[in-house]
Amino acid sequence: MKKYCLALDLVDDPELIAEYEKYHQNVWPEVKQSILDSGINNMEIYRAQNRLFMIIEANESFSFEAKNEADKNNPKVQEWEELMWKFQQQLPNSKYGEKWQVMDKMFSL
Repeated sequence: MKKYCLALDLVDDPELIAEYEKYHQNVWPEVKQSILDSGINNMEIYRAQNRLFMIIEANESFSFEAKNEADKNNPKVQEWEELMWKFQQQLPNSKYGEKWQVMDKMFSL
């Protein structure tokens, strides 16, 4: 099992944050299926103010490259991602168009 942690910021607006959370209480089934199909077994998102933290647990077949390629070819996922840009903003120093930034592990016990 592989584990990844990612971060992203939301637009710092309480109304937009509330709307974003509402969408995530009922994620579209096609988006959920694309996550499972990519080899992700578990995904959790946490929030502190406008900072999001995602934990992914995936099987050995998972790769971000394959997931990105599959998502490009899935119109419903593309629609979801476009909608989510209304709420999201890139972390400083992110590449153009990069949303979630993979975090480096710095400690483990």
